Amino acid sequence: MDRETGRPGTGLRTGPRTPPAGVARAPRPRLAQGVPGAPPPPAARRPRRRGPRLSAAVGVGLLLAGGGVVAVDRLGQDRAAPAPLTPAGRALAAAGAGRPAALADLAALIGERRERVRRAPADRASWAVLGAALAERAARSGAPGAYTEAERALQRALAQGGTPDVRALTGLAVLAAARQDWAGAVRWGEAARDRAPGRVGAYRVLLEAYPGTGDAEGADRALERLRKVRPGPVAEVAAAWVHRERGWREDAEATVYDAAAGAATPAERAAALSRAGDLAWERGEAETALARYEGALRAEPEHDGAAAGRARALAGLGRSEEALTVWARARAAAPRPGYAVESGELLLALGRSAEAADHFALARHQAAALARDGVRQEPVLGRLEADHGDPAEAVRLLTEEHRRHPGPAASGALGWALHKAGRSAEALPRLRAAVKDGPNTARPAYHLGMVHLALGERSAARRQLTRALRLAPQFSPLHAERARRELAALGEPAWGPPPA
Repeated sequence: MDRETGRPGTGLRTGPRTPPAGVARAPRPRLAQGVPGAPPPPAARRPRRRGPRLSAAVGVGLLLAGGGVVAVDRLGQDRAAPAPLTPAGRALAAAGAGRPAALADLAALIGERRERVRRAPADRASWAVLGAALAERAARSGAPGAYTEAERALQRALAQGGTPDVRALTGLAVLAAARQDWAGAVRWGEAARDRAPGRVGAYRVLLEAYPGTGDAEGADRALERLRKVRPGPVAEVAAAWVHRERGWREDAEATVYDAAAGAATPAERAAALSRAGDLAWERGEAETALARYEGALRAEPEHDGAAAGRARALAGLGRSEEALTVWARARAAAPRPGYAVESGELLLALGRSAEAADHFALARHQAAALARDGVRQEPVLGRLEADHGDPAEAVRLLTEEHRRHPGPAASGALGWALHKAGRSAEALPRLRAAVKDGPNTARPAYHLGMVHLALGERSAARRQLTRALRLAPQFSPLHAERARRELAALGEPAWGPPPA
């Protein structure tokens, strides 16, 4: 007897007893024989057929609308393997799983959806997919103009009316984060999360945006939810950076290595290895960092973050000319003004001040172009003006940034600008907060040490400068050498009794 139907069994299996994932079990309707989808008759009564046999579709679409592959069971055969995904299909599948897509696949998806909306301008779903893909590419390329194009497509998706498409909401959150508008990223990310709590993309953005607004508890909640919704490498890469922001370096390292080991695609592996390189660099392990960044670039040669990290590591190892060459490649891949500032500081450390000035001018030019595209550049311009320009302008820029996005990073940047503008007493509490509440990295400790030195607090200055160099001896080609000089001038602490 057949256990499911109560009818006499045939001894033949015609397909899986349980439905495929995502398809609810329902009573099997009695269909006329010869209709696609009907169960085959008992073998003893089956008439001989000539010609091709019919197939029954049993697969389900991919998570994102507008794309998918249907798996097929052929009568009397095991389930057939799905057809290989196209590049655009791979990008859709990556988005549905919350994974980074390969840049080439992302470009294919953008091209496909542009053609769709050209043929059907009212296709809201295609506008949403196009806008989300453009937002991801803008975030990863940093190219001026890409942000505005993404915003137009996403707003077009929302303007079609009806229930807001969650992909458009998530795309707007990604776009806001790429523009360093953390409050906007939180607003759009929470809207996407509330619309579809089981989708991954919103949590990834929120985990980046909450720290930008100083909301550490929000980041913890988002991470907990992401680990329930999508455990695995996507969640662990995000977790590593949450741990890093809280100063939990060992936890960050453990999770990011787990993510790299479990990565399902080259782009996912590159993202995990690049983060692993960042963590190794921040703890002063330049050789390890270099190996991680090079592994990321083997997985995804276009990964500009890994290229920039490789340039830092090479400079830290004393391979300055190689570093300058790699910096040039990173700037070509993504015109981010911070890259020009860092390569300019390397040139300054090498005594090539005229070339450094050209790099700082390039950084200002790139920042202005991005600002016209809605990308906030106060953090990088504030750093540039504090160290290589007008400290009073740096204070103005970073005061506004701290007002919008309070948190350890903004507090530390503003404190350093105040110190450079001659206001070290005002800078001290801000830099103390940055060291206490922010990631356990060398630069904030160096800044705090220099402020203590300016205030005549020699013991505190020695302690913080020593800490900075212990955390990362080559944290900056320019400032690490300054820290060593100041420590040498301070000399060893006096061990005798305090003065009467």
